[in-house]
Amino acid sequence: MTLSLGQLAGLIAALAFLLLVIFMCAVLVKVAKTMSEVNQSVKTLRDDADAISKEVEAILAKSNVLLEDVNGKSKKIDPLFQTVADLSESVSDLNSASRNFVGNFSSSSKNVGKATLAAGILKRIYGMRRRKNKK
Repeated sequence: MTLSLGQLAGLIAALAFLLLVIFMCAVLVKVAKTMSEVNQSVKTLRDDADAISKEVEAILAKSNVLLEDVNGKSKKIDPLFQTVADLSESVSDLNSASRNFVGNFSSSSKNVGKATLAAGILKRIYGMRRRKNKK
């Protein structure tokens, strides 16, 4: 059995093709394994995302309840802040009135002081005239 050159070339080509098919099978097995792991990872991510989504919904529900509670309490204390603001305005008005009173009293006392001084001078003058008239 002698092989011609053409047959030898065909045999080499067939062996090369066989090796190519064997390596391609190995690559396909590895790709299949990788795709299986990718599918498992995607499933795990999807499950985790669903769990996180449920937890986020629960947190949002609790946050909404808490926010409603805070808003309700805020509405209850709004009159207190209004009362404090009114009281502050009243105290400010009282301070202004006190300043005006003190200012008016101060100017009145200056006038009283001047009147007292004038009365003292008149008393002296009257006393001097009386003494002069007695002599």
